Amino acid sequence: MKYLIVGLGNIGPEYLGTRHNIGFRIVNAVAEEGGVFFTEQRYGATARLRVKNAELLLLKPNTFMNLSGHAVRYWLQKENISVENLLVAVDDLALPFGTLRLKPKGSHAGHNGLRNIEELLGTQEYNRLRFGIGDNFPRGKQVDYVLSAFEPEELAVMPEKMKLAAEIVRSFCLAGVQMTMNQYNHK
Repeated sequence: MKYLIVGLGNIGPEYLGTRHNIGFRIVNAVAEEGGVFFTEQRYGATARLRVKNAELLLLKPNTFMNLSGHAVRYWLQKENISVENLLVAVDDLALPFGTLRLKPKGSHAGHNGLRNIEELLGTQEYNRLRFGIGDNFPRGKQVDYVLSAFEPEELAVMPEKMKLAAEIVRSFCLAGVQMTMNQYNHK
């Protein structure tokens, strides 16, 4: 089976390490554990690895967050991967920092990257791995918050959170979304 694992984020040094780029961090962790490296391709950087009988195509779109759907649609079509085998790793303001939640579908909840994917795929029914970034920002400062760096105490637990996120991605590909949700969503 072939899977497209997409980490959402923005390209460029000014966005490196920001909360909004947690999707990039997650696919980087999967690549690092698999011993593979990203190369620049059309619509983003990709890396390929095998996990048992699953073939994973990791993608970090270079389209900027709000146009992520172009990269997702292109790679799904190019690699002939079904939407059921798509997993999008994304930041989520509605979850406390470090909380990981796998979902088989849902609304974009105001997230512009997910909104664009939904528009271009024509469906909300694709898997997403949500990483909680918290909502510790004053009214009207949401954009500044998501584009800010993590706090030192958050960075201290990041290796543990990335290891867990990579584990969830592997489980999704090997055991499926329901079994993975049952195993990890309560943690």
